[in-house]
Amino acid sequence: MSATDMRRVLMLVENNSYPRDTRIRQEAQALTAAGYRVAVVGPRAPGHPWREEVDGVALYSYPAPRSGDGLLGYAWEYGYSLLAAAVLSLVVLARRGFDVILAANPPDLFWLLALPYKLFGKRFVYDHHDLAPEMYGARFEAAPRPLVLRTLLLLERLSYRVADHVIATNRSYKALALERGDLRDDQVTIVRNGPDLGILRTVAPHPEALHPNKTVLGYVGSIGYHDGVDYMLRAIDVLVHDLGRSDLHCLVVGAGDALGEMRALAASLEISSFVTFTGWVSHDEVAGYLSAADICVAPEPSNPYNDRCTVIKMMEYMALGKPIVAFDLPEHRYTAQDAALYAPANSTEEMAKRIAELMDDPQRRAEMGARAVARVRDELAWEHQKADLLRAMEIVTQQEPHGQEGERLARE
Repeated sequence: MSATDMRRVLMLVENNSYPRDTRIRQEAQALTAAGYRVAVVGPRAPGHPWREEVDGVALYSYPAPRSGDGLLGYAWEYGYSLLAAAVLSLVVLARRGFDVILAANPPDLFWLLALPYKLFGKRFVYDHHDLAPEMYGARFEAAPRPLVLRTLLLLERLSYRVADHVIATNRSYKALALERGDLRDDQVTIVRNGPDLGILRTVAPHPEALHPNKTVLGYVGSIGYHDGVDYMLRAIDVLVHDLGRSDLHCLVVGAGDALGEMRALAASLEISSFVTFTGWVSHDEVAGYLSAADICVAPEPSNPYNDRCTVIKMMEYMALGKPIVAFDLPEHRYTAQDAALYAPANSTEEMAKRIAELMDDPQRRAEMGARAVARVRDELAWEHQKADLLRAMEIVTQQEPHGQEGERLARE
């Protein structure tokens, strides 16, 4: 089969359903617009059928498993999802065929599904979304299990080694791919999580987001144990109870494993009246909440995971011209540059002071917002990242199958 014929792509995702995964949707739509025939296999969104077509993308979904909790819970979730994805991949193969498998982690298990297909000439692209070893270390910082950590590193390394090409979300991820995966520079392409300026734009604020005569703080994104919402709530506690700032309200837009605990924390800090937790909202509604925000917060604490991550929320804030307060992490600085004020890592007191600075300086907020918009428009927007994705796919479809998996794995 010639490279020009290899236009059928099977995308695999486990961590989220297609409607809720911004990056997967953007990638699928970009590939479809470029002439690829794209099918996506992943967990089913509530109320959706097992088979549907959305904007030219064919979706095949399995009943979503209950999210894992503890080793047995994660083993069940990931084992079930891998088996379900394997079955649906056969359905896609029979119905429409595919030439390239583009698999997003977590988990780092899709190489097991891809390996037998590679024996028949299929290509495998490893779309590296999360650093599973570092995420585990951040989640279980108090008592990580060495065997679990070594297993996660091995699974990540096998994903690198089986892949025909690796997509990394930033420079830090690419550096790890070169180091831990022993890959060449030309085997890894950076495709950042850029906002789509055709979709994300300032709109009329959502009624729930309006708080007259108060400075509105905004947070949009996952509420997991490594996302730092607890740090933001403790900073609000400092603002309210130590600095006497009652002229603020914080919108926390999103859902996740830690949402219940964050609500409980707000109550225990006696700041519930200053915080609105919206729960999950559709991507179409995000702009309505962010448009009401005067200042946005990226509260991810410093750790080996967050220090290497580029968070989507920060670029969404910037696309809407919002000044940002964040902890001083390497990828945060690369992303926002002078569109953010940076607090020393993990200091909620200093984060509170940076927020107070911007609350009292509307002119500075406007200047930072303007710089944010320019940076997204000129470099970070999805339009720029899409070009990198398509170049990566051209590399994959034009190369010969390397056929060296056995040799590579034997060297491990």
